[in-house]
Amino acid sequence: MFEELTAIPSALTDDQQALRNLAREFTEKEVLPVANELDPSGGQIPLELREKMAEVGFFGLRIPEEYGGLGLGATEYCIVAEELARGWMSVASILARGNGMMGSLSDEQKARWYPRMVRGELLGATAISEPEAGSDVANISCRAVRSGDDWVITGTKMWCTFADGADYITVFARTAEPSDPAKRHQGVSAFLFEKERGSFPDGVSGNRVRKIGYRGWDTWELSFDNARVPGDALIGAEGVAFKYAMQGLDLARAHTAARSIGLARAALEDSKKYMGERQVFGEPLNSFQYLRFKLAEMATEIEAARQLMYSVCRQIDAGQRASLGASMVKLFASEMAERATSYGLQIHGGAGYTTDFALERHWRDARLTKIFEGTSEIQMRIISDQILGR
Repeated sequence: MFEELTAIPSALTDDQQALRNLAREFTEKEVLPVANELDPSGGQIPLELREKMAEVGFFGLRIPEEYGGLGLGATEYCIVAEELARGWMSVASILARGNGMMGSLSDEQKARWYPRMVRGELLGATAISEPEAGSDVANISCRAVRSGDDWVITGTKMWCTFADGADYITVFARTAEPSDPAKRHQGVSAFLFEKERGSFPDGVSGNRVRKIGYRGWDTWELSFDNARVPGDALIGAEGVAFKYAMQGLDLARAHTAARSIGLARAALEDSKKYMGERQVFGEPLNSFQYLRFKLAEMATEIEAARQLMYSVCRQIDAGQRASLGASMVKLFASEMAERATSYGLQIHGGAGYTTDFALERHWRDARLTKIFEGTSEIQMRIISDQILGR
């Protein structure tokens, strides 16, 4: 099993520690070998791996027990995400494609969708960003209009990862203009657009984004051209999906922090191993004080990020808004992950700049954590607004 390099008490319950150990063993045996084989060649996350994730309950961590899930909280969700990201961040991310969804689902919708999510039979993608609506989510222009009992969606979406492989796409579209120009968030609705796995539905086409990392699944630019969804595809109430998206950001940002911590841990653990094996001037790398101090710095920042993440998760699990803490941990952990993976690559020297070692994968993926779920600059704006006022 992966080596635990720090000894700070984590204050996890016995059940949480058992879950962490399960996820750690799963990552070492099932995720890391697949990632090392497929990421360098641009291969896709295998269906078999997704099925194994479903078997151990990872897609139902946060889904209530009455629907077949485990009924656990944000803390357990992020514990598992950290471990999976230590192997391959894309697998830690596909975790979120089950585990329920935002919004006020009806009891009928929960009964129809949740058991399938738990079994890994209904995994989703999200279409929210647009060419002119990334950080500025309220600027959504994609439209959905009534047509009989259906909705007809028209517009363009960006950065929709797993759009082809998913069983549904959650599409955010404007169903009404805001009553006040200063309240652009009004009138945005969300729809669960079911589709055949491996293809796009009628009225939807896509172009792959040529990204440098986050491999294992494709990211798409999507075009909706009078694409129809049934009336009961509406998630929650009409016109209030912006609120649903914002409510989900606390957990999404904690999840990104967990992924960042997993990537940084990979850099730390791989670097320790390499430093014990690599000889320079007749001495192992781990005898050089500067490199030893770098590992100490990495380990300290990883643990600081983890403890802040646990604090935010416990706040979420207590039913409290954790927007400030979520922004702080997302900012700190993602910036830390880029530094840690860059340090690790430097420690590996020229070998680190090859696909023979996993460090370059973790380095590329860590760079993305500073961008998605709100850029570092957006997090600093949120935090500074809290301190200084807007």
